Amino acid sequence: MTFQVGEKVVYPNHGVGTIENISARSFGMQSEKFYLLKLSYNSLTVMVPFSHVSHVGLRKVTRNGEIAKMLNFLAGGECRNCPDWKDRFKENSAKMQSGSLLEVAEVLKGLVILQAQKPLSFREKKMLDRARLMLVSELATSRSLKEGDAVEVLDKALGKSNLRFPDPL
Repeated sequence: MTFQVGEKVVYPNHGVGTIENISARSFGMQSEKFYLLKLSYNSLTVMVPFSHVSHVGLRKVTRNGEIAKMLNFLAGGECRNCPDWKDRFKENSAKMQSGSLLEVAEVLKGLVILQAQKPLSFREKKMLDRARLMLVSELATSRSLKEGDAVEVLDKALGKSNLRFPDPL
């Protein structure tokens, strides 16, 4: 998969960023091309080698079809949580790293349900916040919305399941 300078992309577990530059670096006799990616939420800059794009899961911003599936899942999809904290955290971490918008929504919804039953651990609170950020940033980018409007759309979808979209940490 190739991207152009200025294109918005999703870096799994970190959210939406913009390809700022494409450069080449030499390491001894070998040369490697890199995408210079600036993440939207914290202005962090990441260099992703062309050879690692599929490995890290860098992808284009999701379009309306997947957004609709994610919103439908938040509105009424079944969500199961593993009762063991370690197993649940491991499963949720894998979903977050997959880069799949629907899997990030599963993590968010599962943790919101769990949070209504008992306090989350510090690590799960951080994961919930990261899932929130990823959904808001991708929805806002995909539909050209302001962040506040994206939060309203997500809150409305979760509201259909009698849940509330979490506030940021």
